[in-house]
Order: sequence, then C-alpha cells, then structure tokens
Amino acid sequence: MQFVDYYEVLGIDRSASPDDVKKAFRKLSKKFHPDINRAKDAKAKFQQVNEAYEVLKDADKRRRYDQLGRNYHAGDDFRAPQGWQGVEFNFDGGGAPFGGRGGGVPSGFSDFFEAFFGGTAASAGPRARRAPYSTGFDFEEGPRKRRGDDQEAELTVSLEDAYQGATKTIALQQGVTGADGGHRVEERSFQVKIPPGTTDGMRIRLAGQGGRGLGGAAAGDLLLKVSIAPHPRFTVEGHDLVAVLPVTPWEALFGGKIPFRTLDGEIQLKIPEGSQGGQKLRLKDKGLPKKGGERGHLTVELRVVVPQKPTAEERKLFEELARVSQFNPRSDPRA
Repeated sequence: MQFVDYYEVLGIDRSASPDDVKKAFRKLSKKFHPDINRAKDAKAKFQQVNEAYEVLKDADKRRRYDQLGRNYHAGDDFRAPQGWQGVEFNFDGGGAPFGGRGGGVPSGFSDFFEAFFGGTAASAGPRARRAPYSTGFDFEEGPRKRRGDDQEAELTVSLEDAYQGATKTIALQQGVTGADGGHRVEERSFQVKIPPGTTDGMRIRLAGQGGRGLGGAAAGDLLLKVSIAPHPRFTVEGHDLVAVLPVTPWEALFGGKIPFRTLDGEIQLKIPEGSQGGQKLRLKDKGLPKKGGERGHLTVELRVVVPQKPTAEERKLFEELARVSQFNPRSDPRA
C-alpha cells in the first residue's frame, strides 16, 4: 500500500490551521472541478483533493493521521501500525461544500484512505459497495445543476436619495470563473432602484446578478449593503434625523420663528421664549419614510452662539446688559 500525503495534496504545511485547510480545499476543488476543468486527469485530482479534505477537516481524523508518522512521503510503501485496523469514522459529508451521502466512505478514494479511515482493515476481504460521494458532478450523466453563489458589494447614496428614492447606475467589478477554470475580473453595470426611506445598513437584493450557476442552474443574487453618505446638516439615526440649529442670545431669550430647511423644504421653526442651549425641539414626521406610510421624526438641537467679533455698538449694549442684569446662571447649586 502506498502512503498518501494529504498535506502535499492540498499544498499546505502540517501546521496549517483549519481555515488554511478549508481555503486550500476550496481553491483546488474549483480548479479541478469537472464542471469547469475538462483535462483528463481532472477527475482523479478532484477526488484526491476531496479525500485529503475529508481527513484534514476533522480534528480527530487529522490527529490519527498525524500519528502515522512524518517520515513517510507520497508513494512510499506503507503498513498499518498496531491498533489501526477496525477504526471506524462516520462520513456524513457535512463539512464539504458539495455535500455527502451518509453511511459510507466516499467512492473513488484510495486504498490508503479506505484502510485507515473506512472502517475496514486492508485484509478485510471484498469491499461492500458504498454510497457514492456527492461532488456536484455525475461522471456518467454529466454536470449536475448547482446554483451560483450570492455576492455582496457596498453602495453609498446621498441622504436626499435615501429620503426621496432614486434610480442609480452603478459599475461593479465581479470575479468570474471561466469554462477553463481560470478566474478573471469583469466590470458590470446595474440599474439599482433606491426605495424611499432607505436606511443605513439596509440591503438591496438584485436577483440573478451574483455568481454564475453550474450545469445551467440559476445564478446567485447580488446583495448591495447601503451606506448613507455623511450630510452637512443632518445625522441619520435609523429613520430619525438629528440637526443642530445655531441661535442668537436674543432669539433664545425672546423666542420667535426662524427659517429652517428640512428635507421636505423650508419651514418656519418656532423657538420657545427662554430657550436654552442644548434644548431639543422634536418635529414629528419630518424624518425618513417608513413602510405603511409612517415617517421618522426630526430632532433639532438649539445651540446658542454669540458674536465672535462684536461691533462697538454691540459691545456697548452687552456691557450695559451685564451692568443692569441680575441674572446668574450659576445660582442653581446644581450648576
């Protein structure tokens, strides 16, 4: 019996992490998958890659495999050490992306694999017919259908487009696997409908615009994660909006109406008499639209500001106010 070096098959070190094992398997299984690789030896190499992954993906099987020794190389004559005959493992295909059929060892695997991981000793007599390993390709009937992978990308929109809705043309670079198994990048354009009330982090699904399917199966979907670009006047909190409005000391003191521009257009915002800096005014239904016709709200925070370079007359008036006023904002013990 010849020793099979599973680490060499996957092109990884013996210290490779489980993630490294999975990455190597995915790369090689795509490279040699018979759906896209028509080379004569593709089937054999594809089975070798699956066999290696069946052992190295499982911590217990990998540990026992490592116990066989590091002094053997692929192709060396090999004999089972004491205690290995009769060891059984359950193969349910749960770890491989192509799935597996429970109840047996994947067909087409090496004698080395069946002797040490198939639940039969090398001298156990005629082998029973085992359920075939499901790879997504039937070597007698041809390629099986396999839906394409879903893909994700990010899309940044303005707050105005998120509020009103819009149709945008975007260009994305997508990885494509050709019939020869090679990978290339293609730029594709899409018409994307941004629904009114789109919120930050929302996903828009473009059906059939993801990875291409195998064997004539449907393509996957393209999922666009929406980000709302920073706005100079508003902060977005879900469907609600927050804004800061600077006011003069006399506007805060005497109150009145101040022009204020919302996403709907300009309104006359009423400032209560005696308003304080940091005070918040809530404008109902002035936020982003929701499903069912409802809308979020707009919160306006007042910020009292004074002239940085007052005129001589302004300075004189403020000095007179300071002289005659009895107001002390720090008279409250909590201040």
